[in-house]
Amino acid sequence: MLNLVTGGAGFLGSHLVNSLVDDGQRVVVVDDLSTGRIRNLEHGISSGRATFIYGNVAVSPSDLAALVAPAIRHRTIDRIFHLASPASPVAYGEHPWETLAVNSVGTMSLIELALTHGARFLYASTSEVYGDPLVHPQPETYFGNVNPVGPRSCYDEGKRFGEAAVAAAVAARALDARIVRFFNCYGPGMESADGRLVPALLEAAIEGRPLPLHGDGRQTRSMTYVHDALRLTRLVMDADAAGWQPVNVGNDEEHTVEEIARAVARVAGIPFRAAYGPARVEDPQRRKPDLTSARRFGWQPATSLEEGLADTFAAFKEERLAFA
Repeated sequence: MLNLVTGGAGFLGSHLVNSLVDDGQRVVVVDDLSTGRIRNLEHGISSGRATFIYGNVAVSPSDLAALVAPAIRHRTIDRIFHLASPASPVAYGEHPWETLAVNSVGTMSLIELALTHGARFLYASTSEVYGDPLVHPQPETYFGNVNPVGPRSCYDEGKRFGEAAVAAAVAARALDARIVRFFNCYGPGMESADGRLVPALLEAAIEGRPLPLHGDGRQTRSMTYVHDALRLTRLVMDADAAGWQPVNVGNDEEHTVEEIARAVARVAGIPFRAAYGPARVEDPQRRKPDLTSARRFGWQPATSLEEGLADTFAAFKEERLAFA
């Protein structure tokens, strides 16, 4: 089976690539390395089953076809996983136009590629489509509370547009598609400086600084360990009867941000000391997925918060030693 993974050098994408090649599948990765790292692909490339293409998918359908043609070599693409997009507030704040482009132009061009090859298509969306939710927990049927011109709109509305493009292609052009909405994924391989909660806390713990918290720490998150998230993602992609309706990918164990910081202190073996800063603008106050749809695939999250944080903390320390 031949898979195309966009954003495959990023955090989630590289874990997906590793999972596919470990199953003996072939993968073509397209990434412009704006937020990904080529070293994330060492395992896949060294296996001989992954091929890397440096490039941006937010181009015309013909240019995209030409970009991937040398790696495909007249073979048929069976699956397309579209994970390319800045995903942290720092990254999409610095690249708002590119974030909009990869989720709009890029999604539409990849849909054209999928239709040309008869490939199944999976779009990686986000819990940010729910905005600062007024419904709790958030089911896939909730339409969200999003500011279309706010500071997070390039990501929130970019992902909402991508979902709309998938829905239109399914209805009008018989695209075989899937949509997954990731909730606060974390794990080894995250960029230490990407601005998200877990990397910021772990870096502070390693450096002996107070743990940084935006706001009063009472806002909640439902943290999803990367291996749990990708196990469900692959189940959704592989299930013939899954349909295109979005599926929440997350953990319905809800924690306050301060509780997460205290868990980081425990796994790091340090006293809990917090540095409270200004709240981020339009930061969601509560975040918890309704996992009814997810559990229909026979799946449930298997990694506790402290287990996942311990693995991630160990990986952060190891990387620091390797690149010191």
